[in-house]
Amino acid sequence: MNYALVVQGAPVSSQSCQTALTFARTAIKRGHRIQRVFFFRDGVHAGSALAVLPRDEQDLSAQWRDLGREQGIDLVVCVSAALKRGVLDKEQADRYGRSVGNLVQPFVLSGLGQLVDAVVTADRVVTFGN
Repeated sequence: MNYALVVQGAPVSSQSCQTALTFARTAIKRGHRIQRVFFFRDGVHAGSALAVLPRDEQDLSAQWRDLGREQGIDLVVCVSAALKRGVLDKEQADRYGRSVGNLVQPFVLSGLGQLVDAVVTADRVVTFGN
């Protein structure tokens, strides 16, 4: 089965990011594919390179990056939600006159069209958070 995931909660203030990651890992272990993860609303914070966590806390952003690279999963951050929350890639930082972008690779900024595409092409879409 081919899944698309939507993550709406911030990694540090919601369980949705961790739950989505656990779901993705379990699905992959069972032979399923995660096509795309769309980070929306506060979930966009997962793509920020600026969060520094204490050593005794899980770095969910790093875990998503590793899983995305290992499994070829598209990690898409909603551009509209990201801009409102200060998560920018270099192109958007230049466009809006900010000194630096903070979106970490392999996360990419894109619009809701990527979510629509995932809904159309995936067998199932699972949303985490509200």
